[in-house]
Amino acid sequence: MKKLYLLSTVAAAMVGLSGVGQAADMPVKAPVMPVVVPFSWTGFYLGANVGGAWGHRDVTDITRALAFTQTSNGRFIGGGQAGFNYQVNNFVIGVEGDIDGVASNNGNGTGLIVPGVGTIVASSNNSWISTVAARFGIANDHWLFYGKAGGGWVGTSNLAVTNLTTGTTIIGNNSRTAGGFLGGVGVEYAISNNWTVKVEYDYLALNRRSFIVPAGSPFFVGDTFTSGGRNVQMAKVGINYLFNAGGPGRY
Repeated sequence: MKKLYLLSTVAAAMVGLSGVGQAADMPVKAPVMPVVVPFSWTGFYLGANVGGAWGHRDVTDITRALAFTQTSNGRFIGGGQAGFNYQVNNFVIGVEGDIDGVASNNGNGTGLIVPGVGTIVASSNNSWISTVAARFGIANDHWLFYGKAGGGWVGTSNLAVTNLTTGTTIIGNNSRTAGGFLGGVGVEYAISNNWTVKVEYDYLALNRRSFIVPAGSPFFVGDTFTSGGRNVQMAKVGINYLFNAGGPGRY
């Protein structure tokens, strides 16, 4: 009887040890890693910008073959922008529109001494700049390197031709909005899932305009003035709020 009990005990112990060995041999499951969703530039955005603008124009009295050049020094600009991005793999395409006010930039151009008339200068003023352009670029996670191509418009005042000797001025009756082609480049960085900052350079080439000095003007009656070579260069920094449609990024 004692032998039977002893054999039963040994058998039970062996079965237990076998179960422990089998449990030790079972594979251990790795912890479940969270899914990381890459940052996406897809979505609408709104923002603001500040910077500087520089204008240039060549004013010519084609009747007398007189050439005046007006180049403005840097002027402060500030405004806002809105747009939409769509990202496919590393490519980002979209559209953006902006509008900026321009600090007063009235100034005389190069003065010319005209015998029998006096010292003559030409000047005008831009009050605002607006653009609409396609954006296209390459995204590297939170970085976006892009170019722009589209159109732009500038609110311009009348072209003024002033005789500094007599203090009289001829005002051209062509105050209007001037338009032209826009090209630009920039880089943008996402500092969070929704906030981005950017640095951008734009070049706006404007159309030519002209006017004829009317009868009754104090000088140059009947002369035709043209304004060509007109362009505005802009350097801006901005911030955008991106309504991100691509989910959270990696932070």
